[in-house]
Amino acid sequence: MSSPFPGMNPYLEHPDLWPGVHHYLISEIARFLSPQLRPKYRVAVEVRMYESSDELVLVGIPDVMVKSRNKVTDSNLTNVAVATPTIEPIRVQIPMPLTIKEGYLEVREVGTEAVVTTIEILSRANKRSGKGRETYEEKRNHILETRTNLVEIDILRTGKPMEFFGNNLESHYRILVCRGNCRPYGDLYAFNLQDRIPVFALPLRGGDVEPALDLQALLNAIYEVYGYDLVVDYSQNPIPRLSEEDGAWADSLLRDRGLR
Repeated sequence: MSSPFPGMNPYLEHPDLWPGVHHYLISEIARFLSPQLRPKYRVAVEVRMYESSDELVLVGIPDVMVKSRNKVTDSNLTNVAVATPTIEPIRVQIPMPLTIKEGYLEVREVGTEAVVTTIEILSRANKRSGKGRETYEEKRNHILETRTNLVEIDILRTGKPMEFFGNNLESHYRILVCRGNCRPYGDLYAFNLQDRIPVFALPLRGGDVEPALDLQALLNAIYEVYGYDLVVDYSQNPIPRLSEEDGAWADSLLRDRGLR
């Protein structure tokens, strides 16, 4: 079954589904681009790792019962009084550091291994305060200090968007294409739930043919191939929730398609 939405499917933003979508989209972009970039470039899948205690991990505390190896008999009993505890312990949740792994793509020049373009798909951790955002912003700033092209894909409504200057435009989603030879300017594709995800050219070095990247087609294929229609419940509201206006639009669309 195809995705019922013309653009980004907001149900795929659910925190339980997004990590899988993120992984599949990275893989599909790499698979799509690789044959078009040969033999001058190759697409490398890279992983960024950091430790974070922003997420709460529950530490399981099993019930404990102490058993004696000796059989208790009347002769074992003494007249020693045992105090009865008057305060019961409270089970608490302890924040534990997590090792976070985030995938991204690099277009590298064959032979020199020079990074020509970095492709980032933002995660939920990148868009909220904490170690995830700090780590990503540090990496982003490092790229922007070089001549490496940056493609930053943000198809999550949750969290705080990355910083841009020169406009007050608000949108549900955004794609930034920032060419190394055009700093400090970049091309921002701002779009909403009702819009098809825009197609854009992947920036390479001057004079090279730049392939068109159609994220909409890739996401639609991921939805169908990996059976997201089998896990999404369209009778419920998406998480994060839509505004009243967007919710009414989505409700009408889903009813037209017989999903509500």
